[in-house]
Amino acid sequence: MRLASIHIYCVKSLAGVGVTEAETEPWGLRHDRRWLVVKPDGTVLTARKEHRLLGMTAAPAEGGKIMLAGLDRSTIHIKEPVDGECLGIGLSRLHSVRAAGPEADDWLSHQLGQSVRLGWLDDPRRRTVSLDHGGRSGDSLNLSDAGPLLLTTTASLRQVNDWLALGAAERGEVASAPMVMARFRPSIVIDGAEPPFVEDNWRQVQIGGVEFRFAEQCDRCVMTTIDPQTLAVSKEPLRTLARHRQRDHKTWFGIRLIPSTTGTIRVGDSVAVR
Repeated sequence: MRLASIHIYCVKSLAGVGVTEAETEPWGLRHDRRWLVVKPDGTVLTARKEHRLLGMTAAPAEGGKIMLAGLDRSTIHIKEPVDGECLGIGLSRLHSVRAAGPEADDWLSHQLGQSVRLGWLDDPRRRTVSLDHGGRSGDSLNLSDAGPLLLTTTASLRQVNDWLALGAAERGEVASAPMVMARFRPSIVIDGAEPPFVEDNWRQVQIGGVEFRFAEQCDRCVMTTIDPQTLAVSKEPLRTLARHRQRDHKTWFGIRLIPSTTGTIRVGDSVAVR
């Protein structure tokens, strides 16, 4: 097995970018989900409610900055606000982030047609992985919902697409285009894992020289039903996952991991599991 791809999502709910290598930190991949969009009342705005967030891209940039690309194709570079004011937010196990400042807020508000602010998590050690999501004492977390990294496999996505085609045929419908992995917003994608969904049983994963431990299987939400290219919403893949991968009234795809060690992972690295 090998590491097929690595994905960084600098801003929670915005589209991410593929990278050839990434530094693994205790709370996740460097630059991953350290920023978020906040409404004036402190509510965290995600693509579950505002689909247009997925139409914007956030990428790491030089000098402690990120680059945002907007719906209107404009871009802005934003520096980490290490001395920014504290911005109160409503997020599990975290009460504040650093405000990015008026320039970033104005740009984002223009893109979304509503007043929003951009915040940055200065120290992920201020947030912990919940025990309910596989956390242990001392586990830190970026701004991800539940776990530092999400692992998926190409074999499992291929199986989902086979199920989608079969379901369409049974309903007498024309099969839609295959689902792309971006629907599931993985941190890392593994190639060569067989059979499909074998990752559900992994408890330790080593990528190159970096070790990770299993936290939990990942239950999927409505964000997977939003096409990352067109932003159109459909019933899939949740309808198909509910047919084949439902348990406890939830649907499952991918596993969440917590780093056991730190270091650099690279596309093409060998993957060992147990």
